[in-house]
Amino acid sequence: MPWQVGVYKLVFGKSGSIHRLAFTPSTSSLHATNMKLVVFACLVAVAVASPQFGRQSFRPIPAAPRQDYRHIAILSDNREDHGDGNFKYDFETENGIKVSALGRPGSAGQSNIEGNYKFQTDDGAVVEVRYIADENGYRAESPSFPTPHPLPAHAIEQIRFAEANRGRESPSQAPRRRLF
Repeated sequence: MPWQVGVYKLVFGKSGSIHRLAFTPSTSSLHATNMKLVVFACLVAVAVASPQFGRQSFRPIPAAPRQDYRHIAILSDNREDHGDGNFKYDFETENGIKVSALGRPGSAGQSNIEGNYKFQTDDGAVVEVRYIADENGYRAESPSFPTPHPLPAHAIEQIRFAEANRGRESPSQAPRRRLF
């Protein structure tokens, strides 16, 4: 017989002797028992899912260290913040990275920043980028950036023709006449 939660009552007969034992299942204690069972199952799930610090199988496999990795020294690091939106910073590392920026408050509450950075690529080329970030967005310039190919002569001729005829009315833009 499965274990049940409820209330047992003794029912007495007219003579005062025990007539029978009555059982009334309790739904509130049944819910409490079910809740305890759910909480216990959750605790078991958390315990099983937690990291096992003494077992190697749960540790992530570390990536192979890079052979060329080494700490890079900071040669200079200067920072100024005037607290009113004006700031300036620059730093330089021993591997040739140089960064500098000058910031001032913008008209719409943003920071307008003008600066540059310089670094060396893996093939030894030095890249220097100058940038401005303000109300008009971020604009960067560098001789290292790729440039588009020049337009072919026929494309330039089409552009000139379109500009020359910009003010003229085309047949598709002319007002249509009704026949009836």
